[in-house]
Amino acid sequence: MNQAVDTLTIDDFSSDQEVRWCPGCGDYAVLKTIQKLMPELKRPRESQVFVSGIGCSSRFPYYMETYGFHTIHGRAPSVATGVKLANPELDVWVITGDGDALSIGGNHTMHALRRNVDLNILLFNNEIYGLTKGQYSPTSKVGTRSPSTPDGSVDRPLSPCAIALGAGAPFVARSIDTEMKHLSPVVKEAHAHEGASFVEILQNCPIYNDGIFEQVKNKKIAPDFRVEAEHGQPLLFGKDKNKGIRLNRDELTLEVVNLGENAEMEDILVHDQTNLAQAQLLAAMQGPEFPVAIGILYYSPVTAYVSDVTDQRLKLRESRGQADLGKLLLSGHTWTVK
Repeated sequence: MNQAVDTLTIDDFSSDQEVRWCPGCGDYAVLKTIQKLMPELKRPRESQVFVSGIGCSSRFPYYMETYGFHTIHGRAPSVATGVKLANPELDVWVITGDGDALSIGGNHTMHALRRNVDLNILLFNNEIYGLTKGQYSPTSKVGTRSPSTPDGSVDRPLSPCAIALGAGAPFVARSIDTEMKHLSPVVKEAHAHEGASFVEILQNCPIYNDGIFEQVKNKKIAPDFRVEAEHGQPLLFGKDKNKGIRLNRDELTLEVVNLGENAEMEDILVHDQTNLAQAQLLAAMQGPEFPVAIGILYYSPVTAYVSDVTDQRLKLRESRGQADLGKLLLSGHTWTVK
C-alpha cells in the first residue's frame, strides 16, 4: 500500500542501493538535496520518474526510490519526452552531465527545450568527462589539461544556460552542488513550472577537475565572485554588497561598478527574470572580470508541449470521431495479392 503523501520523508525516496561515486564528488550533495526536496513537493513516489543518460551523474536513478530509466548516451531527453507523452500526469526528471547533454546529446537537449516538453532537466556541470577518466568536455575552460588535451584545450567552451536560452527554454536557472539552501528552492521552482525547466548545477569533480568552481563555492571568497539573481532585486555582490552590475546603455553591455566610487544604487541593474536579453547577458558573465550569476536567470512561461499535443488530439477526436484502425488499414492505395 502506498504511503500517504503527507507522511513521506527523505528515507522514502532513498533506495537501498549503495551510492557509488568518488569520495568528495558533488553528486552526493545534489542527490541529498533532491531526496530531501521530494517530500516537500507533495507528490507520491509513483508519480516521479528519473531518466538519465551516460556519465557519473547518470547513476542517479538507482539511488532514488522512484521509477527511473538509465538510458543511452545523450538520449535521456528523448526517452523522457516519450514517458511524459505516454503519461502526462508523471513528474519527469532528466539527470545529465555537461558531456552527456551538450556533446552527443546536444541535439536532443536542444529540441526538448525548443518544444517546451514538461521536463525538469538538471545538468551537472563539472567541466570534464569524469566517467571516462578526465577528457575535456564541451564546457571545459580554454587551457584545460586532460588526457585528450595534454597541452591544454584550445576549444572555446559552451555556456549551458546560454544554450538553453538560445533553444527557447522558458525556465533557465543556475545553482551550486553543495548550496542546498540555494539549490533546493531553485529546483522546487523548476518543478512548479509547467513546461521545460533547465537548471545548470555547478558540480565539483575532485578527481579530474578539482576546485574548478572554488571561487564561487569557497565561503571566504565567494561573495566577490558570484552574484545572486533575484527577481526585482538589484544585482549586488561582494562581502559588503558594495559591488554591483550596471548596464552600459550605449554599448548594451554589462559592467562591474563599485558603490560610492563610480556608481550609486540607482545605477545598479535590477534583475528582471522575464527579460530574455538581460538573462542572456547574465548567463554569459564569467570570471575573472565578472561574477558568476546564480539563481533563476529567466522565467517566462508559455503553453507546454504535452498540453498542446493533448489539446490537438482532443479537437481531432471531436471533429473526426473515434478512430477505426481497420478502416485506416484499408484506406488509400490497397492491392490484392494472389
